[in-house]
Amino acid sequence: MSQAVSGRAWILYAVMAVLWGMPYLFIKEAVDSFSPAGVVAGRTLIGAAVLLPIAWHRGALRPALRVWPWVLAFGAIEMAGPFFLLSHAEQTLPSGLTGLLVATVPLFAAGIALTRGDRAVLSPVRAVGLLLGFAGLVVVVAGPGLAVADPGAALLAIGEVLLTALMYAIAPFIIATKLAGVPALGSITLSLLAVGLAYLPLALLTPQEIPTVRSSVSLVALGLLCTALAFLGFFALIGEVGPARAPLFTYINPIVAIVLGILLLGEELSAGLLIGFPLVILGCWLAATGGRLRPPAPPSGNGASAVS
Repeated sequence: MSQAVSGRAWILYAVMAVLWGMPYLFIKEAVDSFSPAGVVAGRTLIGAAVLLPIAWHRGALRPALRVWPWVLAFGAIEMAGPFFLLSHAEQTLPSGLTGLLVATVPLFAAGIALTRGDRAVLSPVRAVGLLLGFAGLVVVVAGPGLAVADPGAALLAIGEVLLTALMYAIAPFIIATKLAGVPALGSITLSLLAVGLAYLPLALLTPQEIPTVRSSVSLVALGLLCTALAFLGFFALIGEVGPARAPLFTYINPIVAIVLGILLLGEELSAGLLIGFPLVILGCWLAATGGRLRPPAPPSGNGASAVS
């Protein structure tokens, strides 16, 4: 594959940076009316409804059904856990901070790769990246200006988002080792459908507020734009630049999340966030790429997930 990035690829990079920078805004609005379980059920079932005909037409479902236990495992780690944890956490945390914490996925991915014997993670540049990212995270969480009503609830929510980042880092290893020969569209569609059906009874049993227009529109946008359309765009981007370079747009996602939170939700840009944000992004980039704009393809699928 040529190292040059085409114009179509740059457009896809920009589209993905926006599509997966917006979920935190939509989740924040959706949980005003819907329970976290309701948000998960709504976005996954909407996404599955859009992708199911496409996956059926492309013949992507049957190969995924043959390995359904691993498809369900992928759905649990990539969607069922993270989608619920994010929805619950955003009842407490600002959307911009949530987006930044999720951007620590490459740090966790580097740690997982290290435990799997990937010695490249031990390079000096990547080691500096891990330290910078961790330092930035400490500044964001413990630094000045984090305004929350309940510090205890905020710490729990931060833990939920970091657990989400860890799960997002684990999921690509399942794809690389257990779902390598399965069409991604089939795996994603079946996972969305299974997660949506699993959460639907819980969503119906948990208390919901009377849905507002903002919350309802946000939930639909979350399912259509940030789930169904975003996955299709991600597949197209992988086809253009390959799996190694496709996730590079994730370093822009937190910027989109923070800007949207400030402009549309009136969230404050705290001093801790202002200082720690560049450290986290720089650290994640160094840890994931070793300081190269065009990282080599990882030998065992050590890429980072960008889903939120």
